[in-house]
Amino acid sequence: MITYDQLFIGGQWVAPASSGLIEVRSPHDGSLVGHAAEATTVDVDGAVAAARTAFEEGPWPRMTPEQRQEVVARFDELHLARATEIAHLITAENGSPYWFTSMLQIAVSGQTQGYLQGARELAWEEHRPATGDGETVVRHEPVGVVAAVIPWNAPHQSALAKLIPALLAGCTVVLKPSPETALDGLLLGEIFAEAGFPKGVVSIVPGGRETGAHLVSHPDVDKIAFTGSTGAGRAIAGAAAESFKRITLELGGKSAAIVLEDADLDAVVAGLKYSSFGNNAEACIAHTRILAPRSRYEEVVGAVAALADSLTVGDPSDPETFIGPMVRADQAERIRSYIELGVREGARLVTGGPDVPEGLEGGHYVRPTVFADVDNSMRIAREEIFGPVLVVIPFDDEDEALRIANDSPYGLGGAVWTADREHGLEIARRVRTGTFHVNGAALDMQAPFGGFKASGIGREFGGAGLRHYTELKAIAI
Repeated sequence: MITYDQLFIGGQWVAPASSGLIEVRSPHDGSLVGHAAEATTVDVDGAVAAARTAFEEGPWPRMTPEQRQEVVARFDELHLARATEIAHLITAENGSPYWFTSMLQIAVSGQTQGYLQGARELAWEEHRPATGDGETVVRHEPVGVVAAVIPWNAPHQSALAKLIPALLAGCTVVLKPSPETALDGLLLGEIFAEAGFPKGVVSIVPGGRETGAHLVSHPDVDKIAFTGSTGAGRAIAGAAAESFKRITLELGGKSAAIVLEDADLDAVVAGLKYSSFGNNAEACIAHTRILAPRSRYEEVVGAVAALADSLTVGDPSDPETFIGPMVRADQAERIRSYIELGVREGARLVTGGPDVPEGLEGGHYVRPTVFADVDNSMRIAREEIFGPVLVVIPFDDEDEALRIANDSPYGLGGAVWTADREHGLEIARRVRTGTFHVNGAALDMQAPFGGFKASGIGREFGGAGLRHYTELKAIAI
């Protein structure tokens, strides 16, 4: 069992203001994973005060970009060295299968390297000739104190997608991890301390909604970086508007995978295994609407159903498991309620269903489920379920497929599958999402990541993500 009875505030381990502990239990069998100190509003005030002092008076914002890059690179090395340990801990906390958490911890290093490359390429201070006589100096300066609020489904990836660019820019940061993954959140404090960040630069305050609400509304916070539900993002945007806080919001999705008539169905299924069902399908980017041509509709439905049936569901620590438990009992019940809703809406339940998988009644398990004969107006086609439930929607021609793909309140991701790569690029240009895949191609970690519409504001990764943590200043001389 793991216990963190202190909080990481201002780069130091300190006693919390209260004796409250977060109890973290395995979603697989309910066993106790560990306890973490729970941050109160008093602890948040202390963390923000430390961050503000470090920003106004400390060395971090005044270091050269190269000096900050050196410290961040050292952090990345230390974090990567503990990748296996971190992956096992996250699997125990949130039920993500070990194949996913182990892969993601390696990918997180690539994410950090993408930010470091962006920092090396950014013109931090540029001298330009002015109109007429004189000169203009254009500077990228740190935005200030950053509040980073993250979910439980990919905790270190989400945390470092915010902390790394903020730190490279010269900001100071207060991280609020989700209570479900409070242990790995505080483990990050060990690595930040070992990497040698100055006093006050990083704080970690795990807690629930009250803790997060106090942090994002704090008057000494200059920017909010949030990953989570669209509803929560909308509330954060409203709170930020009161004091003109800068925001980056990475929110929900209901991404469509368009299967064209000439697609290789074996390749489609191999890609959907990861893009639709990866991380238990508890992923905002998951491709959960499968758009299939009527000429091949039943063929696609059968292949997707066979895929769902082939996935091993069980103990997330077993390397052979592909889908583990949902993070909480209420999350599993919510997903089952959507499955029941789909039946009531008139969709055809092809495989799966609301029953708990046999032999897994002691955990928060849901059967991988596929619906056919789905209309895009159904709630199961419009609302983010955040679990292993796919809908297969028919279309008559490509124009209709594009209308369906774009007929969503979300715009985070999507895909097209076709034998014609160039035609796939044409389709990609017509879908209103922030990211898109042609034939399962992977996104570059230096490419901007984020959403259109209700899927968010701003971008993460690489130089584009880094610039969201700077303010531009023009100096006339």
